[in-house]
Amino acid sequence: MASLFISAAHKSSGKTTVSIGLCAALSKRGLVVQPFKKGPDYIDPIWLGIAAGRPCYNLDFFTAGKQETIMDFARRNQSADISIIEGNKGLHDGLDLDGSNSNAALAKSLQSPVILVIDARGTMRGIAPLLIGYQVFDPEVYIAGVIVNMTGGSRHESKLRAAVEHYTDIPFLGALGKDSSISLDEQHIGLIPGYEDPESGSKVRIITAAVNNHIDLDRLVEIAGTAPGITTMTSKTENILSFHGITIGIAQDSAFGFYYPGDLDAMRAAGAEIVPINTLTDSELPRIDGLFIGGGFPERYAAELQANTKLRDSIKTAIENGLPAYAECGGLMYLSRSLNWQGKTFDMVGAIPGDTRMHEKSCGRGYVKLEENSGVFPWGSSNNPTALVHAHEFHYSSIEGLPENTKYAYTVRRGSGINQQSDGLIYKNLLASYSHLRNTRATPWIERFLSFVSDKKAA
Repeated sequence: MASLFISAAHKSSGKTTVSIGLCAALSKRGLVVQPFKKGPDYIDPIWLGIAAGRPCYNLDFFTAGKQETIMDFARRNQSADISIIEGNKGLHDGLDLDGSNSNAALAKSLQSPVILVIDARGTMRGIAPLLIGYQVFDPEVYIAGVIVNMTGGSRHESKLRAAVEHYTDIPFLGALGKDSSISLDEQHIGLIPGYEDPESGSKVRIITAAVNNHIDLDRLVEIAGTAPGITTMTSKTENILSFHGITIGIAQDSAFGFYYPGDLDAMRAAGAEIVPINTLTDSELPRIDGLFIGGGFPERYAAELQANTKLRDSIKTAIENGLPAYAECGGLMYLSRSLNWQGKTFDMVGAIPGDTRMHEKSCGRGYVKLEENSGVFPWGSSNNPTALVHAHEFHYSSIEGLPENTKYAYTVRRGSGINQQSDGLIYKNLLASYSHLRNTRATPWIERFLSFVSDKKAA
């Protein structure tokens, strides 16, 4: 189970650039590379998936739990030669003070060697006590190498290398200089998604060349090979319901692309057929049994979405006629009456009796805990009705003008939701939420949604 955990002292240190370059460079060597991303994230995994040539999967103790996360990693790692895990934020950053949700905790659980990416701007000899501090803070974390980023030239790099090699026992694996050609623009919740960037392939190639030229790939592969195999308990065979014959339309285009590959895998494994929908160019909904519109950046494509009146009318009519539908964040915005952004208002689908307004500051971000409202939640009863749903949100918009009698599927126990108290707007057979769900054992939303769709189809 060869693996590398790419982490840093703090966010925006260059982890994603290094991880993208490693995935692509090692793939070009003929290795099968499986990318992973720590935490709830859609954008970085899109880039990592482009670089590796296979889907990137998320690893998150909060939504999936520790044991399920470890087993999921081990299972997906079996078909690869090497796994690249990109952390989020800093190595010891996480949800809890005790570090149980940190990158370090995940790296230890996966028994993966950690490669620290250090933003070296303004640093020379001072890199040594920084690295030593990380080693001392938690000796159980195997810091197997360091890559420096944003160096000011060969002289700066040589001083950094000398300090690391003189004062520490951590291998110095290379350096990337200040280079705008390998930088990735940040927008909203991080990097601009690869599917939105027409030059994403070119950027990956440039990053790959830099990694090939300046980072010791042979040593990295050697380090990755020191990762021991993970011993996990064999889980009992789960009874998976079959939904063969069920078709689910999923919006997949430049405006909507935030989906967990594991969720879509689960949908296909259950027998459902996924039918892609392009909200910018399709003129009407295909014949489907259910609709799923995930997150994205509909505000950037508001004019194009407004111009496609035929599809908007088709979606609204279908929802009014009882089509089972689920929407998250961007999908919620699209299904509202209008979207106001940068002083302009654009017509949207109008299935939700409210209007979306974009704001400069975040209206909700981070992990959320939701309590299903008994007797209201539309997808049938939960196997564990007292358990809170662990999910996440990140939105710069709010929904205004909703009727006072609006029904909600969730009471928000942690987070913001639609109105700080509730989330999961219900209208006919539509459930629309700012919270993003992830299909796990504790929250098997794919099975529940498909069951709901199947029941409505049979009715």
